[in-house]
Formats: sequence, structure tokens, C-alpha cells
Amino acid sequence: MVYQATDSTRAKKSGTRNRILKEARLLVSQGGFGAASIAEVARCSGIATGTIYRHFPSKAELVAEIFRHATEHELHEVMRSAQIEATASERMRRAVRTFAERALQGPRLAYALIAEPVDPLVERERLSYRFAYAEHFEDLIQEGIEAGEFAPQNVAITAAALVGMLSEALVGPLAPYANRQDETVMERQAMTDKQRDELLQEIIALSLRALGGKT
Repeated sequence: MVYQATDSTRAKKSGTRNRILKEARLLVSQGGFGAASIAEVARCSGIATGTIYRHFPSKAELVAEIFRHATEHELHEVMRSAQIEATASERMRRAVRTFAERALQGPRLAYALIAEPVDPLVERERLSYRFAYAEHFEDLIQEGIEAGEFAPQNVAITAAALVGMLSEALVGPLAPYANRQDETVMERQAMTDKQRDELLQEIIALSLRALGGKT
């Protein structure tokens, strides 16, 4: 007789997998992908390391799944912020602000997603979601061009460049959070609210200037 998993077994397996991903993402948000070792994820999840490998064949597979879940959530928030009745310029402004603001609110996770050196498998996921962000920006840029708010341009090239620009603009401010550090050092290096607001405004203004829009 061929074994068939019961609903209870499937639910238990799914619950374990979700717990692993939840704890692993928490570790990444605290110390980057390097903090999410198999042993540490197992300890935080309250399971044996062998159980991790039954769900994820390698750490690279686990990290890729963490990255996929985190970036899907971030992309959803950026897209949701722009789904309002407003001009293309205002919607772009909100999308850029959300992208940057969320990164600054969760700096360790943001640095891991944007710039931390990773396994080639995870790097492919990073590239995939850069494309996803670019596609979202393409739509906004095209709407802005048609409305006369942005200068005529190749929307695919501009959108890809915009995603790269946003990431690069945030690497420096996020860099102090690249690794686990003494909390006293972290507090000393953290930006003030005024500095954070100024950075957000500069990034938004730079993005709109790049599109030929009004800042």
C-alpha cells in the first residue's frame, strides 16, 4: 500500500515549516543571513537540526525561501502604497517613500535583502525581485509620461535604473547594521529623526528628478 499523508500530517508539516521560516526571518532581521545558521534556527524553532533538513535540503535553500517571503512582503507594501487615486507623480512619490522608509525602519533585514553577500541561489532571487520592482515602476512611469508628468523615456531602462539607484542610496545609511554589533555602537551610529526625514526627502526628490518630474 502506498502511504498517503493525512490532513493532520500535512497540517503539522506545514506548521513546522512555517515556524522554521518565522524564526529564521527573525534571526535575519536581528543579524543578517549569517545569523540564520541551521543550528540556531533549529534551536529557536525548538526542533532538531535534522528536521530543518527535511524541509530545506540546505542552508542556501532555507535562506532563499526567507528572502523570497521577505521580498514578496516588501514588494506588496510598496505596490499597495501606490494604489490610490492620485497623479502618477504622487503615486511614485509614495512608492519610493515606502520603499526607503520601510528599509530604514528595519535596517538589518533591509541590508540583508539589498546588499549582504549571499549564495548564488539567493542572488538569483534578489535579481528576480529587482525585476519585479522594476515592472511595478514601469507602469507608474508610463502613466506619468502619458499624463505629461514625466519626460518621454525608455520606461524599462529608467525603471531598472531607479531600482538600482534606490538600493545604492540606502546601502550607506544601512551599512552600520550589516552585522551584529554592540547596541551602544548601534545607538551612536543611528540616524536622528531629522536626518532620516532629510534622507527620505532627498531620495524622493532624486527619483522624481531622474524621471523628469517636479520635486
